[in-house]
Amino acid sequence: MPTYNQIRAFLSQKTIGIAGAGGLGSNCAESLLRCGAGKLIVADYDRVSDSNLNRQFYFHDQIGEKKIEALRDNLLRINPFASLQMHFAKVSPENIALLYSTCDVVVEAFDEASEKLMFIEEMSLQLPLIPVVAASGLAGWGDIEKIRSIKSGNLIICGDGESEVSEDNPTLAPKVRIVSNIQADAVLEILLKELV
Repeated sequence: MPTYNQIRAFLSQKTIGIAGAGGLGSNCAESLLRCGAGKLIVADYDRVSDSNLNRQFYFHDQIGEKKIEALRDNLLRINPFASLQMHFAKVSPENIALLYSTCDVVVEAFDEASEKLMFIEEMSLQLPLIPVVAASGLAGWGDIEKIRSIKSGNLIICGDGESEVSEDNPTLAPKVRIVSNIQADAVLEILLKELV
């Protein structure tokens, strides 16, 4: 098994894309940077709100800021030498290749099912050789044993696959962070197989 320093050195040469900087994206970015990720490319068009603070890697004094700017500031506090390419943009079929074509792996971190589906489909059409780590089913609390990863070709889906977000079943920090960290772990598994 490689040492921690070998892992960090290896990951420092890799580029990881993240589509979305909310609960999944911001927490996944934090975990990957702490592991030694060399370059992150993150795109999001939203701003930090008070309702985000229960599950996203932001702070009260960042309310109103663009998420990608607040996330950049928070990540640079972990590693001031990180290479962070932050895009204030809505990810669409028209800009997916422009944003993520240089990535070794991309994390899907959207809220809406329609955005998730669009991203997965467009990645498979436009950039089929780049692995995608997506998420489905992370609302509510409990039933942690149902959370898993399912692999199909170049796609890995993390979550319980069934718990939909609603007024009665909100997204909360524990489950969101568990799924985002499973996504981060899946990214590591994809990248580090070259090292082992």
